[in-house]
This record gives sequence, C-alpha cells and structure tokens, in this order.
Amino acid sequence: MQQLKKIMAIVLIFIFLSSQVSFCIDSYVWDDSTLATSGEETTGNFLNIESGSAILIEQNSGKVLYEYNSHEQLRPASVTKIMSILLIMEALDSGKISLTDAVPCSENARNMGGSQIWLNETEKLTVDEMIKAICVVSANDCVVAMSEFIAGSEEIFVQQMNDKAKQLGMNDTHFVNCHGIDEDGHVTSSHDIALMSRELLTKHPSITNYTTIWMDSLRDGKSELTNTNKLVRTYEGCTGLKTGSTSLALYNLSASATRNDLSLIAVVMKGPTSEKRFSEAKKLLDYGFANYSYNKTSSAGDFLQTVEVQKGTTKNVNLVYESDSGALIKNSENGNITSEVSLHENITAPIAIGDVLGNVNFYLNEEQIASVNLVAENNIDKISVMNLFGMITEYWVNLFR
Repeated sequence: MQQLKKIMAIVLIFIFLSSQVSFCIDSYVWDDSTLATSGEETTGNFLNIESGSAILIEQNSGKVLYEYNSHEQLRPASVTKIMSILLIMEALDSGKISLTDAVPCSENARNMGGSQIWLNETEKLTVDEMIKAICVVSANDCVVAMSEFIAGSEEIFVQQMNDKAKQLGMNDTHFVNCHGIDEDGHVTSSHDIALMSRELLTKHPSITNYTTIWMDSLRDGKSELTNTNKLVRTYEGCTGLKTGSTSLALYNLSASATRNDLSLIAVVMKGPTSEKRFSEAKKLLDYGFANYSYNKTSSAGDFLQTVEVQKGTTKNVNLVYESDSGALIKNSENGNITSEVSLHENITAPIAIGDVLGNVNFYLNEEQIASVNLVAENNIDKISVMNLFGMITEYWVNLFR
C-alpha cells in the first residue's frame, strides 16, 4: 500500500509539472480601448429664458441638456471665483497649503472693495476661514489674499487661472483678475462656467462643505455670514455653487443640485434681476430633474466574479469594478439595462492589484451607455522553480503524513 501511494504521488507530480511547462511564456497583452461618447445637446430657447445666456449640464458626464447663447462672451462678475476656488482646492490637494495655514492680508487685498469681510493688515485668517468667506459671501479681499498666498501675487495667480481655463477647454474665457470686478477683457461664457463648475464639483467634492452653508460666522461670531445663493436654502438638493453681479455684468449664477444620484449644473448669465437669475436657474434644474435620471451601473471596488489564473501560485483572482460608472437616461426611454462581460484571454500570473483583466459594457435597448474596466482585487505571484519546489515538497509531506 505504501509503495502504491508513492507511485500515485510520482504520477500526480508529473501531471502537475506537465501543466506548468510553459510557465515562462509572457502573458497575453490586451488592447483595451474605450468608446468616447458625445454630449447630447438640446438647443433653442424652448424654456423661454429671459437672461442673456444659459446652459444646463449633467455633472458626471458633462452632457449638455439645454443651452441658449451658451458661447456668448459676457462679464462673469464674482462667478469668476469658481476658478479661484478651483486653484485653491488644487493647492490643498497637492499639499502646497493646508486648511490650518494662517493667511496674511496685504494692502492690495484690503483695498479691493465690493463684497468683502473688511480684512486688514493686522490680522490673519486660516485657509479654512478664507474659503468659507469666499464661498458664502463672495469676499473679494479674501480671494485676493489667497491668490497672493498661493502664487506670490495676484498677477501670477490670474495667469494660472488662464492656464487652467485653457487646459479645461474654456475657449470663450479670459481672466483679468481673480475676483470678478468689471475690467475690460475679463469675459467668459455660460458654457465655460459650466466646465469649471463641473471640474470643481467632480474633482473636489468637499467644496460643498462650504458652498452649502446658509449662515455662519467668523472672528468668534463677530462677522456674520449669509450665503448670497438663495437656492441653498430654498431648492431641494442644492449643492452650491456661486453668484455674481455688477452693474455691467448684471446677475449671474452657477447653480448645482443633486437628487437621486442625478447631479446637475445650471448656469445663468446676464439675468435682468437678481430674482430672475434664481428663478431661471431653478427652471433649468427642474427641467433636468423632471426629464432625466442617472442610472448607476457600477461602484468602484465592488466584486463581480472570480476567474481562473494560469501559472499562478493561486488558481483564481477576484475581479472588481475599477471605477464608478453610470448613464444619463431620458425618463421617456424604455428598456432594461443589460451588461456584457469581456475578459482577457489566457489570464496569466504575475498579477498585481489593479491590473486590468477585462471590462463590462452596459447597454440600454442595445445602445452602449457605459463601460468600466474589471481589475484584479489581489496580487498573484507567478510560479517559479523555487515556489514550485516548495509546493511539491508541501504536497509530498502532506501525502505521507
């Protein structure tokens, strides 16, 4: 009986070795391409917008749901500060500044005028307090102080604003200052405001901790703050974003809101009155929420399935979704969302966490609406002579116990 066990062990080892003969062959290379989809635009002023320009986009995809004179170059007023805030948030994320840093006030910042909290050269506020004042009461003195703190001067900071605008494809835009007080040549469009609003909200979602504040205070309660954006208090799901008005620009607003996973951004420029900009932004958002929904198709890190691995120290690897995905769908569309999984051929070790091993395409009525990569959840080493010998030894020891 003992001799028979030895013979069986040798046979099993031979079979195992035969299956690993090609373990040094390179793994299959997958050519993973993505399908770019264009935005679905709805033009024409069928919502009877009275302001000079308007646009409505879906935040996640950037798809245009409605636009009216969206590329007309107009004065943005304090909506300019969306770009300033974006650069401040990028400086925070990069570690260049922190929320607890004390920011000084220069004479230039103190003398800005317009919306302000009356900074003076004898005091310092933290970055956190500065952002709050900029987002809630549109403080010109604070945004100039922050521009100088980050870039050394407002002029350099404005150049960085224009560089970022170019990077985002804001072709209708040229900034002359960081606050929005009227100056010749300081222009943008509702289309470009939507672009920078989307960049701020998607890349720096924590900004809504500030843009959703209705009332707050600074300086131990001595300076009271009330948000210039009335929709924060009156519109369900409002997440911000920024108002702006001057005698030349008239009344501007970038308004954002989220309901049931659908996030929208409505921009109104050159509104005839303050009330009109709010009512027309609300009209745009209402139109979006009434006619569209956002269907989430995957969540980053969620498990989908297990697949077999060749030439690995373990036989299987878990596949998870690489990122969130979803699709904007008209409420009038009918049909079920289906999915199709495509896996790489000959999935072979070594595999590292995050390696792309396939993808899933999602369809609505046979039209592709979303796609997401499938990635490895865990590492798998490739079988080597040493670990193969260890596996055989372990098998042999266990066999004769």
